[in-house]
Amino acid sequence: MIRNPVLPGFNPDPSFCRVGEDYYIATSTFEWYPGVQIHHSRDLVNWTLVSRPLNRPDLLDMRGNPDSCGIWAPCLSHDGDRFWLVYTDVKRLDGNFKDAPNYITSCKTIDGEWSERHYVNSSGFDPSLFHDDDGRKWFVNMRWNHRKKGMNPTHPAFDGILLQEWSEADGLIGDVVQIYPGTERGLTEAPHLFKRDGWYYLTTAEGGTGYEHAVTMARSRDIAGPYETHPALHVISTKGSDGPIQRTGHGQYVETHWGAFYHSFLMGRPIPGPDGKGQFCPLGRETGLEEVVWRDGWLWLADGGMCPRVDVPSPVDVRPEPPAPVRRKFGGSLPPEFQWLRTPEPDRIFRTDPDCLALIGRESIGSWFEQSLVARRQEHFVYTVETDVDFAPTTYQQAAGLTTYYNRHKFHAALVSHEPGIGRCLVVMSCPGDWPAGRLTWPCDPVPLPDGQVELRVTVDHASQQFWWRQGGDWRPLGPSLDASVISDEGGQGEHASFTGAFVGMVAFDLTGQGLEARFGHFDYVPD
Repeated sequence: MIRNPVLPGFNPDPSFCRVGEDYYIATSTFEWYPGVQIHHSRDLVNWTLVSRPLNRPDLLDMRGNPDSCGIWAPCLSHDGDRFWLVYTDVKRLDGNFKDAPNYITSCKTIDGEWSERHYVNSSGFDPSLFHDDDGRKWFVNMRWNHRKKGMNPTHPAFDGILLQEWSEADGLIGDVVQIYPGTERGLTEAPHLFKRDGWYYLTTAEGGTGYEHAVTMARSRDIAGPYETHPALHVISTKGSDGPIQRTGHGQYVETHWGAFYHSFLMGRPIPGPDGKGQFCPLGRETGLEEVVWRDGWLWLADGGMCPRVDVPSPVDVRPEPPAPVRRKFGGSLPPEFQWLRTPEPDRIFRTDPDCLALIGRESIGSWFEQSLVARRQEHFVYTVETDVDFAPTTYQQAAGLTTYYNRHKFHAALVSHEPGIGRCLVVMSCPGDWPAGRLTWPCDPVPLPDGQVELRVTVDHASQQFWWRQGGDWRPLGPSLDASVISDEGGQGEHASFTGAFVGMVAFDLTGQGLEARFGHFDYVPD
């Protein structure tokens, strides 16, 4: 079986690509560095992270990018010679403008040194690159209308899908053609082109990335259109359903080397909120796969309807790998599952010593510029993380410890700090939602802490979490049980204002400018 999600935790906007018998999925990383995650599989069942290509300043610098900006919806393709990656670095989220420069880079190998980026345009986001049979390359993207007077009557800011020829030597060439306005579902974005049996097929995402999301399909005999829409409008959509998979849309089609057909899709798995009220997706937007079939020149889900399945039959006799603890003792290099925020200069915020990960205290946990926070994705509804920290603060402006983190407005943190009249102590600091104005709360009084290394733990169980600590002896709770639903897309302003996912990791800040270091020896992530 292919078990959905195939990429659990924050892995949205999956671009799906086959090269021979190798399969790749590239997903959005937003403000997390390095940019773009690329996973590899040979069976569509088990996937391995093999590359984060946007890993140097001339490819990506997101210092100052707001939360949920940065890398939106990459497109990974192969033209028979090289891999090509198209990506957007969104610089603004609120207001009428998006400020979304689009770039293209390429590489002979998926994990090699990617080329210097080519700037393409800033007319919209979610671009893709289509390689036609005659060798010509076509750039496709949605157009953003800051006047909000566009061609789609439902959401006029989403001003249809544009097509223009592109070459590596000359950039965009020829006329810009508006090839598709979208359906009444609106919010038409994420265009991908492919060709089959003389037809050009266009798939888009519609309905926004919440519970009305969908994959829409259209086709034309001419790449420039006109395009007719699928007789059912959408190929994938869970709108109005009550299954465990929700928020489905934004994916790409692939023909396998064994003759079957699959489509990737973005998805969410909502669970009940605190006290069973409401619902939230703590794992953010994840990646799923569903088998599709051709009928009368159109794609349809193999099992019928529009709702993808949790378990999808696969002709490959491989079982999904069961969840397993990931125990890391730091030393040498940063483990592959970890990322940091925004900056292309990681040596300013951390280093990997032979026996530890040293975080260098910089700006606050709420900074958009230089923040010492190294974390990994939450991939399970129930998990435990343990770490240890050696840190000697002399003021409350210095702190380091363990955090569950979504963005600067949504986090909980158990920190070693210093309070007047107390000295070195443990504090719990929370920012429970986007409003009011990202204000902090302190759920418990400071706990005096003797000198030396301290172990920290967090246990997360669906909608609740608990911090713990010890210095030898048994684990002791630190503060009360906290609301884990804060650390989700739906926390605060809701799923259309937050596009990433829950992380758990290590953080340090030093507002005195001294760069006080916090040394972490290990990090264990244990799913239940």
